[in-house]
Amino acid sequence: MIQRFTHTLPGIAVAACVATLAFFIQPSTPLISSSVWALLIGLALHQLIVRFPATQSGLTFTSKKLLRLAIIGMGVTLNITEVLSIGGISLIVMIFTLITAFGGGYLLGKIIGLDWKQSALISAGTGICGGSAIGALAPVIEADESAIAWALSATFIFDILMVILFPIMGRFLAMSDLGYGLWTGTAVNDTSSVVAAGYAFSERAGAFALVVKLTRTLSIIPISLIFAFIQGRNTAKANRVSVLQLLPWFIIVFLVVVGLNSFSLIPHYLSNIIAKGGRFAMVMALGAIGLSTDAKTMAKSATKPMTHGFLISLAVVLVSYAVQHLLGQL
Repeated sequence: MIQRFTHTLPGIAVAACVATLAFFIQPSTPLISSSVWALLIGLALHQLIVRFPATQSGLTFTSKKLLRLAIIGMGVTLNITEVLSIGGISLIVMIFTLITAFGGGYLLGKIIGLDWKQSALISAGTGICGGSAIGALAPVIEADESAIAWALSATFIFDILMVILFPIMGRFLAMSDLGYGLWTGTAVNDTSSVVAAGYAFSERAGAFALVVKLTRTLSIIPISLIFAFIQGRNTAKANRVSVLQLLPWFIIVFLVVVGLNSFSLIPHYLSNIIAKGGRFAMVMALGAIGLSTDAKTMAKSATKPMTHGFLISLAVVLVSYAVQHLLGQL
């Protein structure tokens, strides 16, 4: 246990330094949050950090496990009434964004000549939860490594743009915290990017966006089951998919923390410490993601997947905003 901790310590320390620098810079740039700064600093330092392989284990831990712990910690800022209310509203918007991502993705894939598995992975990353959805769906449809890599690239590169542009657009459109949180939670792809874009607008919007995003993540279960049936029919065999394996465990723990906070079972001073710690951990995770990402390589990905990713991402953003406008939630 101690050996494992010391093995991850260099990468964790680097991510913490990036997060500290991001918090230091942020006050001088009100339109750019500390999360966005951490991501950008990480991307800028990637070519330097790859020369130190000892940091890789810690960066992986920070970008994946620490991010999930941070999300759980942010549960102390919410109560169960808000979660149920926001989650309920988001379901209506999610139905339309999922239809757009998968229906539109399938049609667009046909038009530009993209393999259906590649199209499905990009649609899952765009419509559900970025890399997590791609990782969950890939074995179900037996996608090859190149399809996975292109889907991850197509999804993540536009996530970076959304993290930067969404807060600016949200302020330009004079959106409310709830409206912006709902828009971000249903239109931005990866969980880490939703966190960055949401909290860049306001603390309240960030909390709303997180709830919407976690609600949206649960759609990975029915989507994976549907594609398991499609793949089984295409290959004349049934792919067995475990619902328990698809269910993200941290969402359950997050709801437990929200429940404890709703009944005032967490002391106020402790909830403040947890919330601040969770916020810093989130910024660390964004920094680690940037440090682990080679932006140049991703930008050179195949033209068709990138075109597919861009057009579907844009469609989801527009549909989410349009549905909220019709519902009067902006």
